[in-house]
Amino acid sequence: MLVLDDVTVRYGDRAAVDGIRLDVADHEIVSVLGPSGSGKSTLLRAVAGLQPVAAGRVLLGGRDLAGVPAHRRGLGLMFQDQQLFPHRDVGGNVAFGLRMHGVSRAAARERVASLLALVGLPGAERRAVAALSGGEQQRVALARALAPSPQLLMLDEPLGQLDRSLRERLVVELRQLFGRLGTTVLAVTHDQGEAFALADRVVVMREGRVAQTGTPAEVWERPADEFVARFLGFANVVRATVHGDVADTPWGKVGVSAAAGASGERTLLIRPAGVRVGPPAGTGLGCEVVGRTFRGEHVVLVLRPESGPELEASVALREAPEVGERVGVGFEASEVVVLDSAPGGRAGGATRGTGS
Repeated sequence: MLVLDDVTVRYGDRAAVDGIRLDVADHEIVSVLGPSGSGKSTLLRAVAGLQPVAAGRVLLGGRDLAGVPAHRRGLGLMFQDQQLFPHRDVGGNVAFGLRMHGVSRAAARERVASLLALVGLPGAERRAVAALSGGEQQRVALARALAPSPQLLMLDEPLGQLDRSLRERLVVELRQLFGRLGTTVLAVTHDQGEAFALADRVVVMREGRVAQTGTPAEVWERPADEFVARFLGFANVVRATVHGDVADTPWGKVGVSAAAGASGERTLLIRPAGVRVGPPAGTGLGCEVVGRTFRGEHVVLVLRPESGPELEASVALREAPEVGERVGVGFEASEVVVLDSAPGGRAGGATRGTGS
């Protein structure tokens, strides 16, 4: 459906998007994820025709979009701030694109009613947009973007202004809706949870380039490098020396999979679930609990070890020690990930430990 062929976008001398290559298949949902300034919104604007491309090609359905204005690209756009027309009612907002495409009033009314029912706002045509909640306004914006049946729907931080609980509920509804409609979607967000819940494939960007691409499970389970791991929220990332199935780390010896085949100087990620916290009976690495964050059924602990940087551990609520307690710590090899596959080389993948 969409092909980005070595696309570069510049602001003066700076490349905000630098040689991006990306394909989006028919009916696929792709989330572009990255911190502020990584180029993800610029990439979306380049596809939409709102930002000129300095080099490379954007193809939609095999058609080169060079020189094609935004309103003729056959795209649906939904932004963080909705950009609804305050002087039009809900029905008028949803019908706007249809009227621009010359759809008859009767057909537009039928399409509007169908879309409002689809997004959970049946019979809302005459409601004023100012009287809607934030979540309802997002649903209207989505219906308006879908109304002309775009080849590609593009979302720019679509749920960024909503509270967390509403955001989590709507992202599930969006995923189900796009599945029913067979919509092809390119979405950008800085929210990892939103991207992973919505997408078939996640693209992580850094400084205008793709740092990693893969399914949500692939990216979460095997971050490509330290940047991706830390961006996803993992704190236990250190340099280590790997010898077969053991790594020498600042926290002592840690088991890894011998099948990883990654001996030498490497970067290791130890997931919080792989930090085993037990009683301080002289076993394992001695640590003091210096932080404790409630996360529902589990607690995230910040541990200050006798040597090495602080550690994060995830433990069951009922087993979580209090701040100030001393504990012994061990490591679960199945939760150890070797992030870089070659010494001194750019990380392009990761291998995960097995065993215990």
